[in-house]
Amino acid sequence: MANLKDIRIRINSVKTTRQVTSAMKMVSAAKLKKAQDNVDHVRPFVAKLVEISNFLGASVDNIEETFGYATPKKGKTLVLAIASNKGLAGAFNSTVVKEVDRMLKEEWAAEYQAGNLEIVAVGKQLVKGLAARHIAIAAERNAVLDDLTKENVYKLADEFMADYGRAKYQKVILVYNTFVNAAVQTLTTQQLLPLSIAETTEGGAYLDFIVEPNKAEVLADLVPQVVQAKLLAAFMESAASEHGSRMTSMNKATDNATELLGDLQLQYNKARQSAITNELIEIVSGAEALNS
Repeated sequence: MANLKDIRIRINSVKTTRQVTSAMKMVSAAKLKKAQDNVDHVRPFVAKLVEISNFLGASVDNIEETFGYATPKKGKTLVLAIASNKGLAGAFNSTVVKEVDRMLKEEWAAEYQAGNLEIVAVGKQLVKGLAARHIAIAAERNAVLDDLTKENVYKLADEFMADYGRAKYQKVILVYNTFVNAAVQTLTTQQLLPLSIAETTEGGAYLDFIVEPNKAEVLADLVPQVVQAKLLAAFMESAASEHGSRMTSMNKATDNATELLGDLQLQYNKARQSAITNELIEIVSGAEALNS
């Protein structure tokens, strides 16, 4: 059995760890509330933009000519993977790493081996995870996560749209975690470009609207906003997923530390009781030796 000093050191170490995990859990819980509010706000915004673009797209002739970002291009395929700059978030980061690895081995194996696929990683932990699997990346965009604002995400979307417009990329694929609740995050793979327009002939609530100057021009202005909004939504979903995953992980770590402390305290009490018993036996044995 370990001596009392070793057990005391372990107890103090676990107590310190529990304080850290408990603090991280509370910080993540506070950040999660704001991140979840952002998700709740951006989801209906994106849904309405897509609904309007679908209506306009179904009403425009020769849409592939008019609707620039919906036109298939020649070029490479770009995979934009979004994770986190920080760890201690459970399987949040590793899930994205595994999905990118799977895509390169299955869906996009031929393109990747031929050099027709590039990976842009968002998140330092993602970069480390991909490097561990010997997956080369074309660029990092970790700074976006340090200052996650609408303006910074829109700049990134504009960059991809510009590259797509000059046929550098033929597709832009997003890989990220979608927020369900604090304990559940769903891995999502979504095509950002070319933007698909639903083939619908029913305008629904928009049948009575008069579009000025005309549908094609409005659509041309609307398309970049849809792409920007979709990318913003992906970042918001990922941020909420990160905080939820970290809060859950730190909560489990805190509970495990508490359980371990109970076991160590019991072990310490047993060791202390054994030591006292041995001391008493030695004292009694010594007294009997003197009396004999």
